[in-house]
Amino acid sequence: MDSLSQQKEDKSYEVKKLNGTPRFISRITSIGLSIGTVVEVVQNKRKSPLLIYARDTMIAISKKEAANILVEEV
Repeated sequence: MDSLSQQKEDKSYEVKKLNGTPRFISRITSIGLSIGTVVEVVQNKRKSPLLIYARDTMIAISKKEAANILVEEV
């Protein structure tokens, strides 16, 4: 498993584990990113937020937050 922040654009990944504080996990699951969710990395540029597409929604998350989301390629 690797963190979401390290993944390549135009590929799909399944969320396998969420790390972080209870507040972070609560917030990230409330926007639809839970274990088992398939996400597509739309944009992963060096100094920009990570753009992902999940559950018919475009989501922007910081690199720091994405580092706490562990995924495997689908």
